[in-house]
Amino acid sequence: MKKSLISIAILGAMSNVAFAQSNVTIYGTVDAGIVSERGGAAGTVTKVTSGVASASRLGFKGTEDLGGGLSAVFVLESGVKADTGASDVAGSIANRQSYVGLVSKEAGTVLLGRQYTPYYETLRDVADPFALGLAGTAKNLFATQDTLTRNSNAVTYRTPSLNGVQAELSYAVGEQAGSNKAQRQIGGSVGYSNGPLNASFAYNARNNDTAAVDAPMGHNSLLAVNYDFQVAKAFFAYGRDKGQLSQLSPVVDSNNILVGATVPVGPAGSVIASFTRKNDKLAANQDADQWAIGYTHALSKRTSAYVAYAKIKNKNGAFYTVGNNTEAGTGDKAFNVGLKHNF
Repeated sequence: MKKSLISIAILGAMSNVAFAQSNVTIYGTVDAGIVSERGGAAGTVTKVTSGVASASRLGFKGTEDLGGGLSAVFVLESGVKADTGASDVAGSIANRQSYVGLVSKEAGTVLLGRQYTPYYETLRDVADPFALGLAGTAKNLFATQDTLTRNSNAVTYRTPSLNGVQAELSYAVGEQAGSNKAQRQIGGSVGYSNGPLNASFAYNARNNDTAAVDAPMGHNSLLAVNYDFQVAKAFFAYGRDKGQLSQLSPVVDSNNILVGATVPVGPAGSVIASFTRKNDKLAANQDADQWAIGYTHALSKRTSAYVAYAKIKNKNGAFYTVGNNTEAGTGDKAFNVGLKHNF
């Protein structure tokens, strides 16, 4: 009996040593809201939907200490629909993110797999006071289609932060037979963060050629700045889109401007507002303006309620729609109210 107890104690101690060097976390977001859209061909559309403020997801992430300031990391993250329980991409397992890599405190981070682009991270984290969610999302007028959001087959390198300066470079292999250039995508960003100031410049270039067809390149550049004045946080972004932004999209040539703010209300609330303008440089001159306002209220550290409204004024036959974080929307006006829980 004593030998058995001693053996169990030794095994337990050895297990604790092994697991102390690595950890795996299950995390996610459950977001569901009521959305009412107007001004589209379908008239008024009212629905309960998922991912209004942030996309609902289930993920696994882990890190293992390899010693000497080096760690191995991984993420597997799948999108889900909180309103139906279905996967947001049928047949996929980790459609949002799936990567593995190494992190060095001195040399930086290298990741391989499906990942966000530096352009998208700049738009979400620095440029948009709505963080690309709710009716006011910058996605409604700024380009985020297809591989501008995430890239499969990508290799990224992120430098350590040096006096607030950090850079990132991303290369996505096109994997087209007979060509090393077709379908490849290259992106990068340089950012500065110090106290209340955050600034970043991001660039993305996509080769839309296939093995059989030549297509125009797509180019996106984005300058974003936000500054926290304590009584309010101000946001500004300027974007430039030119060429064919994805394999199936039309050729574009436009400038995009965003100004916005978040204003704290008490210890748990925040008012969000933004104005976004798309200046179309093509002959059709299909410009658009978006006005948006919202409010979020933290019910706890993990749970928040939200409400938002946005309207787009389309010009010269343009038909941009008011969507949210996960849906493009059906009309030029939308109202959201809902609840988000992070775990």
